[in-house]
Amino acid sequence: MQLYTKISIGLVAGAAAGAAVNISGLATTPGWTVGVLPVLNFVGNGFVRAITMIVIPLVVASLMLGVASLGDIRKLGRIGGKTVAYYFTTTAVAITIGLTLALLVKPGSRIAPESRDALGAEFADAAASRLQMAEQRPGVWDVLLGMIPNNPIAAAAEGNLLPLIIFVLIFGAATSLLVPERRDAVLNFFGGVNDASMIIIDWIMKLAPYAVFALIASVISRFGLDVLRSLAVYALVVVVGLLLHAFGTYGTLVTLLAKLNPLEFFRRIRKVPLIAFSTSSSNATLPVTIETAEEDLGVSNSVASFVLPLGATINMDGTALYQGVATVFIAQVYGIELGLAALLTIVLTATLASVGTAGVPSAGIITLILVLQSVGLATQAAAGIALILGVDRILDMMRTAVNVTGDLSAAAFVARSEGEELIPRRVDHPVAIAPVPDARPAGELPR
Repeated sequence: MQLYTKISIGLVAGAAAGAAVNISGLATTPGWTVGVLPVLNFVGNGFVRAITMIVIPLVVASLMLGVASLGDIRKLGRIGGKTVAYYFTTTAVAITIGLTLALLVKPGSRIAPESRDALGAEFADAAASRLQMAEQRPGVWDVLLGMIPNNPIAAAAEGNLLPLIIFVLIFGAATSLLVPERRDAVLNFFGGVNDASMIIIDWIMKLAPYAVFALIASVISRFGLDVLRSLAVYALVVVVGLLLHAFGTYGTLVTLLAKLNPLEFFRRIRKVPLIAFSTSSSNATLPVTIETAEEDLGVSNSVASFVLPLGATINMDGTALYQGVATVFIAQVYGIELGLAALLTIVLTATLASVGTAGVPSAGIITLILVLQSVGLATQAAAGIALILGVDRILDMMRTAVNVTGDLSAAAFVARSEGEELIPRRVDHPVAIAPVPDARPAGELPR
């Protein structure tokens, strides 16, 4: 049985088990909270920690090899320009889809005042903590300055990907200019680190079906469907928008720009959104995303190692779409009209805010507060956040799946634009490791 099939079975079984526990009332019993739930949390969180463990060595080694293999520094600039333009364009499209659906359906007008106040009171404490985190968020200039690491080792230790990526890009570009024997010594080392990282990923992925079961069962058992029903229209608008963006926007772009059949594209990458859905983290999914791009899409290491880590850091289409819907929803709940200028401000603010959003669970809530403040909803922010927190975990899982799908569509586009054929390289065994040659032409690296 294929791994993606096992993961799908684990996801469905976990949802069924969690719903059964929640509906039966067992979720509040000591047998579940003390006996079963800690085990599920250990299995699920252990998997996330294990796969997160390999992110830094994989990103550093893969990006180093990719940048050095480009040979021409101008090619790096060309690939970077295409990648950033693609990410910002799709993010703006995603927000527009979210705003359009929210304005047409008007989900905020369907929440009764008593339900609004009850939900706001239930999640008031959690909303207050999110507001405090938003107040501590650095400004634009601080974010830009933070992209230049004063200590790349500290950035790696803290899992701060963006400054680490900047450092590796510079170091890789410098490495490509060394004399061949010095360059090969550096790249042979990082080639070994990259290959070992891929083997570890395959080991960890054998646990994925069980971890997915545990993660989903834990979430559904705790949150159930009651809150979702109270906010059903809002949640449905977000879900429909995410599906339209994933299959409509990405499907169209993959067809036109990557010259791939969209059904074939989604078939090749199917395991990545499942892992992203379960972990709610683009960063935790990154090792699987890189492996899938190279082995199942046929994207070169030089493209995948640059486009995908950058995407996990700045490409948050699903999050941006959700922020557009949430902002309009909160405004409608409190009877506040948003004019054209406010809607354009939402598009601009959410697009820019996505650049600094961490690829971790529920990070979009923090940037949502910034979007609310940008259109004069600062006083409604706390109550509005409290209102939607009840369904945020489920929606966060879905928007993360959309985020990683967008990353892979960008990798396919950039690879095709660079003349690559996008032929899958995966064979019967999970990782095919070629020996690193002692000598090779400049710019040519083993995969």
